[in-house]
Amino acid sequence: MKGQEWYQATEVAEEYEEKRFSRGGRLIDRREKQAVLDALGPVDEKNVLEIACGTGRFTVMLAERGANIVGLDISGPMLQQGRRKARNAGVADHLEFMRGDAGRLPFPDDHFDVVLAMRFFHLADTPATFLSEMRRVAKEQVFFDTFAGPSTRSLYNWLLPMGSRLYSPDDVEKLLDETGLTLVGAEHDWVLPYGFYRKMPDSVASRFRDIDTTLGETPVGDSLASVSYWNTAVE
Repeated sequence: MKGQEWYQATEVAEEYEEKRFSRGGRLIDRREKQAVLDALGPVDEKNVLEIACGTGRFTVMLAERGANIVGLDISGPMLQQGRRKARNAGVADHLEFMRGDAGRLPFPDDHFDVVLAMRFFHLADTPATFLSEMRRVAKEQVFFDTFAGPSTRSLYNWLLPMGSRLYSPDDVEKLLDETGLTLVGAEHDWVLPYGFYRKMPDSVASRFRDIDTTLGETPVGDSLASVSYWNTAVE
């Protein structure tokens, strides 16, 4: 996986959310969380696995809503941040964080009702392997996001040390066919790439977000989007 060593650095884990979800990045955090909640619906008493949970943004959020959730990540320092967040939210007894490899999930078939992965597939070197594992341990639903290409993300990629794997709708449809998942719904968003919003205050970013959303609602909005959210069902 791209950036595996980088994500495991303690200093990266400690600064990860401050750099990405402060200032204008708060818009991104809210939108991503809403995308997850819209796709998963009520999660009370559901068994959920989050792949590449990082610092537990979604893990803790879903635990607060009654899910029985496991967050899995390759990075020990990221998981430490997640455990701290869970304690602060008062849900440490209602979730579990595990260190593990998303390509070899340590769970039996059909073990979870729902499996999700956010901010993961842009780093995946063998996406079909990871998606197959997610599908194997899921009974009902698999949800994930991808960075879209071609889009403004393609230009932004040139500025990143690791870059990102970009996916067209055809790429994702091929992955779903290969792994036995059925597309239930998809949302396409963010004409401007994430990095654009992180550089400015929340109030300024909100104005650009209004423009972004307006463009996204036009007939060509989906084709301009840099991020896609994929909701799938297990066949």
